[in-house]
Amino acid sequence: MAIDDGNPVTTKLLTLLNVSATKVGKRKRYDDDIAPTQKLNKRKSISFAETTTTRILDNENTAVEEVQKDVVMSVETVPAASVEEEEDLDAEESSSSTDGYEKHFGLNPPSLTESSRTAVDSKSWASTREKVGKLGSAIVSIPSNSEASTSAVTAEIDILDNLKTPFISRQSKQSKNQAELQNDILSTLSTRKDLYVTSLPLESKRPTREAIALHALNHVSKKRRRVLKNNERLTKHSKNNPDAPPLEDVQDQGFTRPSVLILLPFRSFALDWFRAITSHTPPPSYQIENQSRFLSEYGLPEGAIDKLVVAEPGTYPPDHVDMFKGNVDDNFRVGVKMTRKTVKMFADFYGCDIIIASPLGLRRSIEKEKNADYLTSIEILVIDQMDALTMQNWEHVKFVMSHMNKLPKESHDTDFSRIKPWYLDGHAEYLRQSILLSAYETAETRSLFNSALKNVEGKIRTEKTWPPIEAPAGIDQNFIHFDCVSPTDEPEKRFQYFTTQLLPPVLKSAVQSTNTIIFVPSSFDFIRVQNHFRKTSQSYAVLSEYSSNQDISRARQAFFKGEKAFLLISERFHFYRRYKIRGSRNIIFYGPPDHPQYFTEFLSFPFLDDGVEPGDVTCRVLFSKYDRFKLERIAGTEGAIELVKTS
Repeated sequence: MAIDDGNPVTTKLLTLLNVSATKVGKRKRYDDDIAPTQKLNKRKSISFAETTTTRILDNENTAVEEVQKDVVMSVETVPAASVEEEEDLDAEESSSSTDGYEKHFGLNPPSLTESSRTAVDSKSWASTREKVGKLGSAIVSIPSNSEASTSAVTAEIDILDNLKTPFISRQSKQSKNQAELQNDILSTLSTRKDLYVTSLPLESKRPTREAIALHALNHVSKKRRRVLKNNERLTKHSKNNPDAPPLEDVQDQGFTRPSVLILLPFRSFALDWFRAITSHTPPPSYQIENQSRFLSEYGLPEGAIDKLVVAEPGTYPPDHVDMFKGNVDDNFRVGVKMTRKTVKMFADFYGCDIIIASPLGLRRSIEKEKNADYLTSIEILVIDQMDALTMQNWEHVKFVMSHMNKLPKESHDTDFSRIKPWYLDGHAEYLRQSILLSAYETAETRSLFNSALKNVEGKIRTEKTWPPIEAPAGIDQNFIHFDCVSPTDEPEKRFQYFTTQLLPPVLKSAVQSTNTIIFVPSSFDFIRVQNHFRKTSQSYAVLSEYSSNQDISRARQAFFKGEKAFLLISERFHFYRRYKIRGSRNIIFYGPPDHPQYFTEFLSFPFLDDGVEPGDVTCRVLFSKYDRFKLERIAGTEGAIELVKTS
């Protein structure tokens, strides 16, 4: 047996291999409908563990942990088969060596080489610009000097026939554009590259969800079929050759069973993804267990009326209705177990295949249990509504990402002789396929894409050329630039310029020192600006995400009546409330808003009052070169480049 040399990775692995044997009275548990897999003999397991320990030691020096950045610039153990599953195994399709799943997630993925891992760790990517069907233009990045990676952005759609056939039937009832979009998404995902959709339109969300859900279900199904096939081989081998050495090519699992993680901001979106998943598993072919409980806990309470849905069209912007309709609780997590004929909701995390959760829900679970082992074997990660997650607490997303694909702390009754070698090598993060979806791009989401996605097969980021946004005609829009050489110094430089250069002339003007809204995108900046006003003698009111309904009503009324000269508004407040503010004549953007529609909404607020002319309204936008993402959604892509260059 390999000697424990004090190396923490070696010690952790040896502990995992022996933890079950050292716990007195510990018994292995199986689901009621699951029969235990026949394991390899004990001697062979020990030999496999020794080989694994050596492999981890050999690769320890080449493993590099990538550090998360705050701002960036832009220019499974699967249980053995149930009897029911085994009965139909012969009728199911068998995987082949050319199968996309087997090629990327099999024993020896050709893309997983030392050179590709080194290139990924050193952020050495070879990038090209390609057209990806309905997804539009995209930047395709593959590891430099990679021996196995290919720049192809599409592949033959790799979906099992029992899933593909009903899907094609449902597509015939959709519009041509939606069907083409879904096919392009599935074709792109079949390359097993990461995909980051940076500007997903509202009308494309549902078909996109359904396509990705199909890809995830296909992944789970192929993984289960490989396990069932190997179970069958092991049983026949043991029965026909009782004295023969065990099979050595049956490594088909991860440390734990969950292989798909879907991160979402609200329970309402979990309900949307549940519907997307179950659209591919319709009755009577499938039974859905605990469906009524799920609909009860993730929908609105019985008898509740959704004011956003019943409101007259036009009362709220369509994107706001889509975001906040239904149950908007942001603390949730649920496991989904897939079998051949059943979708089981609320499955135990260590016995499920898909985890649907909010970053906050997962973080609370991890911190409470002091364990994130159910994230060790995630092979497909989906993060939906990233724009909404940035408006919540992005630190929760970073926290979850920091616990992905690590070595487990406990064994969880794992048969280590069935674990894929690259899991034991600590290389799971280099094969995980990540799918990121957002309505628009922010510095935080780009940073996640750049630093946390290490797929050696490559990654694809869509790009969009933004047109100038339509604002009320006649308003003088003044974009004010301030110099900043480092993103870490940007908050301080912005505050200094605002308090010493921009605000003093406003306070001296009889017209501009009243009826003035100051819009602040960042919550940290908002607190800073609020503290600055608190130290002055200026009258002001505050609208933040923490304001109570009574505080909001009082502040809006005081500003409208002119009792308060300034109204400080945070972007998060407008994200959650989307109120129309009357009484404004001057709008100061402390920074460009992330959501471009907020810009036009604030410029339109003065015209809610009678007799206001465009010449009566002033607009100032404070920006630096690090605001390019935000600027291009307001001034257009070309206009933003010009603003940054000439400033």
